[in-house]
Amino acid sequence: MLPFWIALQFLTVIPVQLSRIPNQTENARSVLYYPLIGLLIGLILYSLSWLLSPVPHLLSASLILIIWIWLTGGLHLDGLADTADAWVGGFGDKQRTLEIMKDPSCGPIGVLSLIAVCLLKWVCIYLLLEQHLALFLIFVPLLGRVVPLILLLTTPYVRENGLGRHLAKDLPKKSAWLISLMVLLSLLYWKLQGVLSLLVFVTGLIYLRHLFIKRINGITGDTIGASIELLETALLLSFILSGFYLLMFSGQ
Repeated sequence: MLPFWIALQFLTVIPVQLSRIPNQTENARSVLYYPLIGLLIGLILYSLSWLLSPVPHLLSASLILIIWIWLTGGLHLDGLADTADAWVGGFGDKQRTLEIMKDPSCGPIGVLSLIAVCLLKWVCIYLLLEQHLALFLIFVPLLGRVVPLILLLTTPYVRENGLGRHLAKDLPKKSAWLISLMVLLSLLYWKLQGVLSLLVFVTGLIYLRHLFIKRINGITGDTIGASIELLETALLLSFILSGFYLLMFSGQ
């Protein structure tokens, strides 16, 4: 169970006291539990939407988003801001891009990326509540936490001494692929709307991986965090938009 507690400690602000210092293998196996932590986050968000059902959707959506950010400690949003700053300020240069990512300060592009993502997430949460589709909130963090598995399985980790390099090296590959496939297929629960959202999610993941390899020859912790945020947003948007278009084509 130690790998589960490692994952919970790393991905959330839930207080976890590890019984001992984990070894490299246990740290790598903790990645297998990332989707389970995403499921836990999703269940909390869905439960919150149920508790807030008497409250106006405007306030409910705001509280759900704030709790979502708080639960994750803003970990992935930090990666998004660093990646956005580096991508613009790096001017296409690998070394400069990596150096900017290590800078703890947040530039204007990073701030704008945070505003854009949070705004889109907030609007999508509001629409999910309005359309009585809050159950989809369970799926978004779940799918988001499968992103690190797929990227670590398929993409070189750039930094020589980074944690991700050791995670990728010792990650149980067969188990990781099986878990990833099961999580992705969970979107079939939503039938055609889920299939369309899955296509957008997978296409976005492939595209981001291509961008990372082209610019820095691989991934870093920041680019993984950015991918989680961007793909969660893309998943929400595609689900909402496909719902409207499917409704229009059905003539209802």
